[in-house]
Amino acid sequence: MTKTFTALALATAIVAAPALAEDWDMPMAYSATNFHSENGAKFAECVGAGTNGEINITVHPSGSLFKGADIKRAIQTGQVPIGERLLSGHQNENAVFGFDSVPFLATSFEDSGKLMAAAKPKLEEVLADQNLTLLYSVPWPPQGLYFNKEVNSVADMEGIKFRSYNNATSRLAELTGMLPVTIEAAEISQAFATGVAESMISSGATGYDRKVWESLSHFYEVDAWLPYNHVMVNSEVWAGVSDANKAAITACAETAAADGLEASKAYTQFTLDGLKEGGMTVGRAGDQLVSELQEIGETMTAEWLEAAGDDGTAIVDAYKAN
Repeated sequence: MTKTFTALALATAIVAAPALAEDWDMPMAYSATNFHSENGAKFAECVGAGTNGEINITVHPSGSLFKGADIKRAIQTGQVPIGERLLSGHQNENAVFGFDSVPFLATSFEDSGKLMAAAKPKLEEVLADQNLTLLYSVPWPPQGLYFNKEVNSVADMEGIKFRSYNNATSRLAELTGMLPVTIEAAEISQAFATGVAESMISSGATGYDRKVWESLSHFYEVDAWLPYNHVMVNSEVWAGVSDANKAAITACAETAAADGLEASKAYTQFTLDGLKEGGMTVGRAGDQLVSELQEIGETMTAEWLEAAGDDGTAIVDAYKAN
């Protein structure tokens, strides 16, 4: 009788015991005050609450756990279960990753949203083959050009050291006569301060976060593209998550995508105003520069379509059909 009671009590205790909590480290490349990082922190809080503490996510901003270029592989190989990465930085692996960095293809939030929707099925397919599951994606504000001098034409760019972060930015540097230098987001301030780089194409958000007015003087709005940051989870880890927790995380991801988009929109003008307050000259690029950049954009679009093949053509066709 005693043995039976003990066994029954033990079985009941096992059934009633809560699931063991999992701690997930989430590396992010940008500063803690960047809107992507702040959005990631809110996502982490949402997941903790939504899973009743069964999955706790710790966000590691500023490339403190893994540098930006290493985050994707860290997730793939299970060094961390989740993380955020600018996938266009891996276009050399698969041209599809560069869909959001084709110059002047999608130059507004509305158009970039349509492009993301057109690319998402193929993007998820490519990621699945790499042991990655996409949770949510958030666009950066439109990309503009930063310089330490006035620039009115492509000829004025000759020989300038240009910060590159993916194939598109490296190619842009080559086609404009600039010198590409690979620099991670966390290293931008030091690179400009020391003269390792003298220019970049990025959003107002990056320049504002890194106080680039301490080294640079001009920001030209050209709205070249709106690249996306993507939060991904290791597919093997994801497979082990309960259905209830998957539903909770997916709901948090949908909220993060919507909140991140609104934050990006709001941050656009805020950061441009911040660059002005820092002392930079901020405004639309001149007609000659825009015209010359659009010609370069046509060249880069053709090159991307050739590299991406049928997948790239299908993405662009689907985008233009919307």
